[in-house]
Amino acid sequence: MPLNESMLSDDERQMIEAVRQREGLDTIDQAFEWLVKSGLRNGAKRITGRGRALYAIKGKKSQCA
Repeated sequence: MPLNESMLSDDERQMIEAVRQREGLDTIDQAFEWLVKSGLRNGAKRITGRGRALYAIKGKKSQCA
């Protein structure tokens, strides 16, 4: 779902634009998604002490014996 930019303050819009340029992203939506994922990764790392994947990991199809 695209970010509704009308809900952002000027300061927030400038911060997201700076992230977009720094990370080489094409759109504000991509920058916002990057910020959210980065925040989730950092939060999970603080809680668990380890990094966690933010995508589905497919396990082995074999059954346990």
